[in-house]
Amino acid sequence: MAGMCCGINVGENEPTSPVEPATRTARRRRMELRQIKFIAEIAETTTRLKRRKVEDLEAINNSPMCLQAARECESFITLNIPAGKIKESPPTVTALTTSEDLPTFGYTSVCGRRRDMEDSVTIRPSFYKKDNTKSHGGFHFYGVYDGHGCSHVAKRCKKRMHEIIKEEIEKKEDEIEWTETMSESFKLMDSEVGERSKNNAGPTTSTSCRCELQTPQCDAVGSTAVVSVVTPEKIVVSNCGDSRAVLCRKGVAIPLSSDHKPDRPDELNRIEEAGGRVIYWDGPRVLGMLAMSRAIGDNYLKPYVIPDPEVTITDRTSEDECLILASDGLWDVVSNETAVTVARMCLLNAEKSASPSRSPGNEAAEAARKESSDKACSDASVLLTKLALARQSADNVSVVVVDLRKGKL
Repeated sequence: MAGMCCGINVGENEPTSPVEPATRTARRRRMELRQIKFIAEIAETTTRLKRRKVEDLEAINNSPMCLQAARECESFITLNIPAGKIKESPPTVTALTTSEDLPTFGYTSVCGRRRDMEDSVTIRPSFYKKDNTKSHGGFHFYGVYDGHGCSHVAKRCKKRMHEIIKEEIEKKEDEIEWTETMSESFKLMDSEVGERSKNNAGPTTSTSCRCELQTPQCDAVGSTAVVSVVTPEKIVVSNCGDSRAVLCRKGVAIPLSSDHKPDRPDELNRIEEAGGRVIYWDGPRVLGMLAMSRAIGDNYLKPYVIPDPEVTITDRTSEDECLILASDGLWDVVSNETAVTVARMCLLNAEKSASPSRSPGNEAAEAARKESSDKACSDASVLLTKLALARQSADNVSVVVVDLRKGKL
């Protein structure tokens, strides 16, 4: 029997097949093919985009501007230091080319991973000349101050400490009693800081700081101090706090100061005899607050934290090579021996690279020697700072390197 179905002639003997299953299978097949084609197009597009990005990146990386920037930032990338942090607080690197009778030195001071810079450095060549003679360069002053709580005490020490010491030296008529002179100078510095804190009525000073904007009296602010007066015959070091001075003599590290930590046996006894306590809170701290037992300032912790320095007097010899003064940002992660090795390496390399003959009358040779010594001290301070940052020092880092190889000035 023939008939019409949806406008199509259907014969009697013509087999009829179910429409729905065939339609469903075809639709599924078509969807699978479309999906494969879509995925292939995405893969091709992604590959093309990646190839284009790689080509563009290579072109950018090989551009002169990018290569120059990479060279400038190579040291910071190597140390794994956030570029923005270093950019906000660039290092202070100084080397001084001096006259014939003055020392050569270099120093570096960086904020590091701290939010604020609280270190200060003072260098005063020939800050005092005895009897106004010109037979030598006189006495040379070097100081490193590591502030805590704020920076204004360290800045005040930077401005005034060498002046106070000079005034105390001038009071001596004959032989200078260095221990008494330095101790009295530190006490006067502490008194001056305390008076300034009491008289400060807010941010009216010429150099306002963070704490002055918050509290009228900055009793909870202080600073360590390690200073050295280098004379033609002696190296006088006065230390109060946990900064440190180290002498390199014939390649051997000789510590010229001892850190004032609250758990040092003699310091612990002194604090307890004064009625204080050392509480271990992220390390030993005086009353659980300050991680050092001596400092300038910190009026709220007196009499447990005192400004009395420990003074060492060392005779200079022909084997002295360099003097290193630094804040605890260096010494927390670098040993005395390592610091001396790095500084000595820089000095020796500079000496080998000095090509002109060093005859006494050769002015060019003397100028070349001075220039190489300046660069060596500067390089040593920079390398020590980079080493401290590479070893994850979390504090400000300040390093002073003084060349002592000229013998007695």
